Amino acid sequence: METTEKTMVNIRTTIDAAIDKVWRLYMHPKHIVKWNQASADWHTPAAENDLWVGGRFLFRMESKDGTAGFDFSGIYTLVKKYKEIDYLLDDGRQVQVRFLPKGNETTINIHFEPEMMNTIRDQQEGWQAILNNFRDYVETLCRFVPLHFEITIDARADHVYRTMLDKQGFSEWTSVFNPTSRVEGTWEKGSKMLFLGEEKDGTTGGMVAVIRENIPNRFLSIEYAGVIREGKEYTEGPGVDDWAGGLENYSFSEVNRKTIVSVDTDANHEFKTYFMETWPKALNLLKQICERE
Repeated sequence: METTEKTMVNIRTTIDAAIDKVWRLYMHPKHIVKWNQASADWHTPAAENDLWVGGRFLFRMESKDGTAGFDFSGIYTLVKKYKEIDYLLDDGRQVQVRFLPKGNETTINIHFEPEMMNTIRDQQEGWQAILNNFRDYVETLCRFVPLHFEITIDARADHVYRTMLDKQGFSEWTSVFNPTSRVEGTWEKGSKMLFLGEEKDGTTGGMVAVIRENIPNRFLSIEYAGVIREGKEYTEGPGVDDWAGGLENYSFSEVNRKTIVSVDTDANHEFKTYFMETWPKALNLLKQICERE
């Protein structure tokens, strides 16, 4: 009995980002739709991804003019977080993806079984273009500078937490950033939140965000998704990539009826100096508000 060894095509890239961020951006549907295209005239309007052995994925890939499209879909046969995934495409072809982290760099190796309709060279170039697009997407989002601030407030954690998130309290302590600062939305996990303020020209500006986590009195995580210009929300286009995907995390630690508030935030390089000067002022104002009450 003869056996035929399958042809596997290899592509790879090295990304200037740590494995945890690379893994999240590679696997989450809301990010997949942003990078999963080989050229500017194609896009992925929808993606589903159940990341577990036996779970299915489906990425709808279409030309932007609507003249062509197909489903890239299959089932996972191996999932090892931060290390490797294997999957079987619905047409029976196998794909192996390996993640090789080294410090703040991550190399991705992909071996895929080619189909019969197009040349191996064309397929390799197409898959490589998508992987390169992913690399560029990740490195764009990783242009943030991580900043850390903290302050000790002479008040219980529940009081600090409530004061910080209350609409009136929030507007007061964030007035350091913008005198007209305000929020619209709820702080519930998964909800959209708008951070608003009036610009110098009188228009409304700000940020669009999603609440990634909210553990009352302990932890709050905000992920920025877009910007607001002249009162309109934008989640793609000019200026959005400077902020989208950035995190702002708050931790509350109570010791002897005093609360340490820690802020870990991703800052755009352009605003690093501004935030280094302004965040301590904002936290000092929060401290004054909490302690006077």
